[in-house]
Amino acid sequence: MEKIYFVGAGPGDPGLITVKGMELLKSADVLIYAGSLVNPELVNMSPAPLKMDSWGMSLEELVSAMESNARAGKLVIRLHSGDPSLYGAIVEQIAELKRKDIEVEVVPGVSSMFAAASALQTQLTLRGVSESVIITRPAGATLKEDNIREFSRCGKTMVIFLGTEKMEDVMSKLECPKETPVAVVYHASWPDQKIVKGTVADICRKSKEAGIERTALIIIGGIVDPSGSYERSLLYS
Repeated sequence: MEKIYFVGAGPGDPGLITVKGMELLKSADVLIYAGSLVNPELVNMSPAPLKMDSWGMSLEELVSAMESNARAGKLVIRLHSGDPSLYGAIVEQIAELKRKDIEVEVVPGVSSMFAAASALQTQLTLRGVSESVIITRPAGATLKEDNIREFSRCGKTMVIFLGTEKMEDVMSKLECPKETPVAVVYHASWPDQKIVKGTVADICRKSKEAGIERTALIIIGGIVDPSGSYERSLLYS
């Protein structure tokens, strides 16, 4: 049976792809990658004779390209940014491939939210600050309504994807204290990585002054700037 590999490219730094992901990348006959979201350096590391940018391709076109090449005996790698399980839109691709009796294997990757936490040198979960993480996104073209307002009442770490272009709208929905720390991390782990820290009250202005308008993560909560408010881990007691 033919098989397609869905591989997480990691957050940007080519060194942050998994060992298995890199092995597949370097063995690929056909590489279909997620446009500008994947570092070109990583794409260039693959010797695949055929490389396709999936930006602008419909689901039908994408599945057809994977199917035809797999049927021809080619090793086809579908390269997604970060980890495919977070806003990767892979389930509909997999469903179509399975209808065509094509096997699928998903190779996880390092999510940009973990790269952002590393850049901030913090933990998304921190004893005495937040034991939970809420991952969400604002409403937009592909999401009618969001739950940002409700989630913000929980007092937990919030990681907001796809929200940079809607920063003011996101901040206006938050029902947590205005002094709650917020970080905006642009291109986490890329050479041009940029970090802006502030609060719910001023992060919009600071991000705008820094020129951050897209491709950034918004992290909200005390873990952004713990400043001694955390409790010592029992691991070191």
